[in-house]
Amino acid sequence: MGGGIFGCYAALYLSGKGHRICLVESEGRLFTKASIVNQARLHSGYHYPRSVATALMSDDNKARFTEEHRPFINFEFEKYYAIDQYASFTDAAQFERFCQFIGIRCERVHRHPLFNFERMEALYLTTEYSFDPMLIAGYYQQKVEETPAITIALSTLVHQGQQQGTEWSVELESRRDGQRRTLHAAAVINATYSGSNAVNRSFGLQEIQLMHEIAEIAFVTSPQFKDVGITVMDGQFGSLMPYGKTGMLSLSSVAYTHHQVSYENLPQFDCQARQQTCRPEAPAICTECPARPASGHHKMMTSMRQYLSDRVQLDYLSSSFTVKSKLKANFVDDGRPTEIFCLHRDPDYFCIFAGKINSIYEIEKVV
Repeated sequence: MGGGIFGCYAALYLSGKGHRICLVESEGRLFTKASIVNQARLHSGYHYPRSVATALMSDDNKARFTEEHRPFINFEFEKYYAIDQYASFTDAAQFERFCQFIGIRCERVHRHPLFNFERMEALYLTTEYSFDPMLIAGYYQQKVEETPAITIALSTLVHQGQQQGTEWSVELESRRDGQRRTLHAAAVINATYSGSNAVNRSFGLQEIQLMHEIAEIAFVTSPQFKDVGITVMDGQFGSLMPYGKTGMLSLSSVAYTHHQVSYENLPQFDCQARQQTCRPEAPAICTECPARPASGHHKMMTSMRQYLSDRVQLDYLSSSFTVKSKLKANFVDDGRPTEIFCLHRDPDYFCIFAGKINSIYEIEKVV
């Protein structure tokens, strides 16, 4: 279940092992939410100085993902990481030790015409790339559609799952007309991200401890910054970097990207009261929702301009919104580990929870 990058990759991997797959997606098309609404950062580990486990996992999978998705990756820009002069959870010495420990590039830069060094403790030239979410979405959608062993069920929810002997009996419900049908499966993989616990509940299985946020990614252009990216660490700061090969820059801010937060296991927000098509057990596409929060792009741009020189021009284009989820256990260290929970055996039921695209291969270790 789940028609994003993790669900599609799992379906293709298992079909390659000789299995027949039914890929269930609640929306009317694949790749509508978090798989395309993100910073498009191909993580190399830099982003997690307080979670070495996440950093190592990111860097461990990067080489394979890069090689297998080379046509969809932007290699042609300079990527910088900066330490803010004030209120950072990580100082320059700590960041340098962290990079040295996990073995990633970290070159101190003392002068650069595009940056405001009065607001930075330190600036580092690094090696980090950007993937193109739209190109990757098109690639995987074509692959699953062309694979005979994969059946795609769009606009479909899991109504109920029950064990029958050594297999699952899964009752599916169409969101278009409410009709239900039942299929039988030897195993279930739940890769629905923010919808994970709704599916777990429908099978009567254990919930994973999650929190959720409505997040905004703003898209801007800049004639001076089109081949440059910067991430300011580590706290209430932000990032500005190429959005794959689109020519746009993704802009995010820890303080202003996240509009609402839910500490419930299902994503429950105030705006759902104004939009009946969006429910905690079946979140809608936030970008297309008239009840979505007002854009915070003005504040994001003002926040990021503190680190840029006066010569850098930023022009706002648009914003996309989605529900971002994370494990409550990682609230303190801001880690984003990939977790695969085995919630039932014979028949098997796996719940994949991941937020980093280059960790799609983790499924191969357990399934």
